[in-house]
Amino acid sequence: MKIAVLPGDGIGTEIVEQAVRVLKALDLKFEMEEALVGGVAYDAHGHPLPESTLKLAKEADAVLFGAVGDWKYDKLERQFRPEQAILGLRKNLGLFANFRPAICYEQLTHASSLKPELVAGLDILIIRELTGDIYFGQPRGKRTSPDGNFPGAEEAFDTMRYTRPEIERIARVAFEAARKRNKRVTSVDKANVLETFQFWKDVVTEVHKDYPDIELDHMYVDNAAMQLVKAPKKFDVVVTGNMFGDILSDEAAMLTGSIGMLPSASLNASKQGLYEPSHGSAPDIAGKGVANPLATILSAAMMLRYSLDQEEAAQRIENAVKKVLAQGLRTPDIYSEGTTKVGTREMGDAVLKALG
Repeated sequence: MKIAVLPGDGIGTEIVEQAVRVLKALDLKFEMEEALVGGVAYDAHGHPLPESTLKLAKEADAVLFGAVGDWKYDKLERQFRPEQAILGLRKNLGLFANFRPAICYEQLTHASSLKPELVAGLDILIIRELTGDIYFGQPRGKRTSPDGNFPGAEEAFDTMRYTRPEIERIARVAFEAARKRNKRVTSVDKANVLETFQFWKDVVTEVHKDYPDIELDHMYVDNAAMQLVKAPKKFDVVVTGNMFGDILSDEAAMLTGSIGMLPSASLNASKQGLYEPSHGSAPDIAGKGVANPLATILSAAMMLRYSLDQEEAAQRIENAVKKVLAQGLRTPDIYSEGTTKVGTREMGDAVLKALG
């Protein structure tokens, strides 16, 4: 089992270090190789995703990714910004299905911005299509507006588009995932306004005919955003496009109390995957040893489950995280009165001890 380890920028190096320590404690045979990505790769090689890093990622069974980005790179041309590395990996590896679980652990219900009764037992899986939609659609750019409210004015434009195969494959991923959960899928669209998402709705409905055991409902994205804070436990599996999924998954993350608790997986058709925490590089706290490594450690558990076929090891990690939370250990992002505040490495130490 070969794992490409790409820590990236900011707190990426700190949190990935703890996940690697946990993986090495599992008595499994891994080949792990580390490479630069993001801003540090630009500094060293003039590009956020060097050819050597991309080659390593392609050859690996899975990629463990930290985070990329720093304010100091904001003035670079877009193609050289750190965030282009993750987009490049998604495109080159064909990572079309993003899994973002939003689970509110019993010990953290108080940390949510919602009332405990609304989030206690929360377990949502958001499945986001990752390689299409407005983020990748062409044409895009700037021009002189030929029409509209201000013809002749400078304008910028992007193109939202989806093909039938792209929608079909992500819909099947969602229905298959629902079969292992509570057999309910909510497809989120904006079919009342956008042709792209009327097409999305039609295709998802057609694919659903192959899954009569799964309950399907459709919801406009604005209503979905409202329902996530009004009655989040009504959702089981949510499937949606790239842009809507980007927004809704971050909203769902905050229902759990901290985005520092949420892992993610991005998979291609052969189950090769990229695994990363849902949060960013947080340059303001980098090097201070206070970042929460649990999302990255839980991402490693997802990697074991989805790409490396090591379900027992994945459950060992997840159970260890639950034990640590039950012991009252908290990094600053999830700390509250009556719990014990610890740093990044101390949290990693605790998870290692809890593995047994």
